[in-house]
Amino acid sequence: MDHAISQLLLLMTSFMVSLVVCHSGLVGFVGLVVPHVLRLVVGADHRLLLPASLLGGASFLVLCDLLSRVLPAQGEMPVGVVTALVGAPLFIFLLLRSR
Repeated sequence: MDHAISQLLLLMTSFMVSLVVCHSGLVGFVGLVVPHVLRLVVGADHRLLLPASLLGGASFLVLCDLLSRVLPAQGEMPVGVVTALVGAPLFIFLLLRSR
């Protein structure tokens, strides 16, 4: 029974996260990736991890916004494209590292 509950919780959490990303766009993906990457750097102590996640997420979005304005030869690209290009490989790396 314990295994069934954990599978149900994993399924529900995945569904909720997909709804958040669907609603807010790929910018919400930053809230998933940045804290996990910073946990590798800072450690699991939440007294350090929470402020580092706030500053790291904000810095990451500013950098992605800058890249989305500078990289195209003409015009701009959506910032979600840059966050996806950077965040997806990091997320895959984190998934493979945990196995």
